[in-house]
Order: sequence, then structure tokens, then C-alpha cells
Amino acid sequence: METVKQKEKKAYTELKAKHGYKNVMASPHLVKVVISSGTGSGIKRDKDRNKFIMERLAKITGQKPATRGAKKSIASFKVRLGDPIGVLVTLRGARMYGFLDKLINVAIPRTKDFRGIDRKIVDNIGNLTMSIKEHTIFPETGDEDIKDIFGLAITLVTTAKTKQEATEFFELIGIPFKK
Repeated sequence: METVKQKEKKAYTELKAKHGYKNVMASPHLVKVVISSGTGSGIKRDKDRNKFIMERLAKITGQKPATRGAKKSIASFKVRLGDPIGVLVTLRGARMYGFLDKLINVAIPRTKDFRGIDRKIVDNIGNLTMSIKEHTIFPETGDEDIKDIFGLAITLVTTAKTKQEATEFFELIGIPFKK
């Protein structure tokens, strides 16, 4: 089975013929993968919620997540400046490629009623942000804690200049778009 890194190298040759790139660095390539999960104000009710989400994301990604605090106080949401409201992991290099292989080949096919990813989620600057409703699609998460299911957002950051260029690149590395 081909890895994402190998597919990325093959994508250069195909995109070079189509777009006329002079060298490898001119073609789109992956920069980083950002995985984030918002814990929200649920932290006030359950103090271990952030800890649980951090442990699960660490198992899934192989890297310790960082907590993110609120940027400003909002009285109606009972949120104060600096309150932990989310967890974030940024993957680069070998961990990024390992995570993408697992996401494309194992996790996404385990999603219920999966029919492909919509092409609209690729933004105009060449990044793809997908949301996952249940973290249990990853094999590292045991199904013993079914009551504590959380969603997460995965952003694939590339050097693509346009939406079309990025969509072609994502197709070539194996992202399963809708037909």
C-alpha cells in the first residue's frame, strides 16, 4: 500500500504536466495537520473532561495536545479570559504523514454512512478542514467509554495557491471526495 508521502511525490509529476511547475517547491505540498476539539463550557461541570479529551487526542495523534484558553470574557456564556475551552495538536513531518495514512485508510472508511468528502470544504487559500462527529472512528480509542464521545476538526494546511490546485492535490494524495 502506498503512503501519503509517496503519493505526494507522485502528485508533483502529475501536477507538473498540468500546471507547468519548474521545480518541486513550486507545486503544492502538505505543511502541517492541525487537530482541534472544543471542550466549551462543559469544563465547569466536569473537571476531568479536558483531561479525558487530551488523553484521547494524545493516543490518536501520538503527540501531547495543548489546551487553548478563551481570548476574551463573555458574561452570557459564563466564560472568563483564559478559561480552557479547547484542545489543539499540530502535527508536522513523520507524525503528520503517519496520521494522514491512518485517517485516509482506516478512520474515514469506519465512519457510518460515509459517501465521500464534499469538495466545498477546501477553502480559497488551499486548506481542507473536515469535521468528525465521533472520535471513536480511530482504532486507538477503545469503545469502553461510549458515553464520552467528542467531535474534532482536522485541518490539512498546504502551500497550494488556489482552490482548484488544492482540490487536485488532495485527490492525488488519496482524500476520498464525493463523485
